Amino acid sequence: ADTLEDAIELINANPNGNGTALFTQSGAAARKFQEDIDVGQVGINVPIPVPVPLFSFTGSRASKLGDLGPYGKQVVMFYTQTKTITSRWFDDETLGHGVNTTISLK
Repeated sequence: ADTLEDAIELINANPNGNGTALFTQSGAAARKFQEDIDVGQVGINVPIPVPVPLFSFTGSRASKLGDLGPYGKQVVMFYTQTKTITSRWFDDETLGHGVNTTISLK
């Protein structure tokens, strides 16, 4: 590609969005690149990141099709239903006095 814009267009035109890399000394170019491309894995001044099971596979578009599916932390988060628990505990001395609905600001 002759320009950064041409490179971004070329990458985004590909039906697969697995990964890409940019080698540059320009922070502005790196920021524009990482914000404007539509891929799952981006390397800036490093080759295309190849995830190990410790990391999630983050391909996008057609690159995440297949029978093995994703792996890593994102899979755990996908199949995990989070729960918020708010609790309050009283001393044994207050148990015999019925339900306690006071809110202590101490």
